[in-house]
Amino acid sequence: MEKNGHVDHVEKLILENIVDKHITYMELNKMESRPKTLIVDIDGTLMYHSGILTEQILNEPKILPGVLKAFNAWDKKGYRIILLTGRKESMRELTERQLKSFGLFYDQLVMGVGGGPRVLINDRKPNSDKDTAIAINLERNKGIEDLIDI
Repeated sequence: MEKNGHVDHVEKLILENIVDKHITYMELNKMESRPKTLIVDIDGTLMYHSGILTEQILNEPKILPGVLKAFNAWDKKGYRIILLTGRKESMRELTERQLKSFGLFYDQLVMGVGGGPRVLINDRKPNSDKDTAIAINLERNKGIEDLIDI
């Protein structure tokens, strides 16, 4: 590789390319080793959703199958949990009480999102064509038993 104290130009390019690929590989591994951020809807995903907001207030809330088990598994993995809801901001205290009554913990609660389509827009990491965001649409009120190992 070295000739009279100099690195051949072609060999230098190859070395630079290997170093660049190694750094990129390390960056990707670092990204994949970071805990996931989960953005989870409340009504119809975590708690039974009747379809009418006043019923969410007046009726006793029901937790859906697999929710507590999933939250415990996600917590062990160090996931950041952001809860999202179309409930009005005026329902924050009630919503927090309901979540607490089920033993559900989270990092952030976003209120007032509304009932229209929700679109997540995210960038890809440099030097990667791998997606860094996914979306999972569930059947309403069926629970999240299949998502424990997400």
